[in-house]
Amino acid sequence: MGENSILEDVIIDKNARIGSNVIITSKSGHPDYKGDSYYIRDGIVVIPRDAVIPDGTII
Repeated sequence: MGENSILEDVIIDKNARIGSNVIITSKSGHPDYKGDSYYIRDGIVVIPRDAVIPDGTII
């Protein structure tokens, strides 16, 4: 995990890499979403195995 990153209520799988200045927070009521580097299920952000979240990402 990079410097100055904020992660709240996030599931991070094995070997995932989080860049610097990343903000990932879980908000109830957020719609389900499936992207290449993360997905949201029932309001919980999941970073899958071997995913890379680039510097400055906000989820």
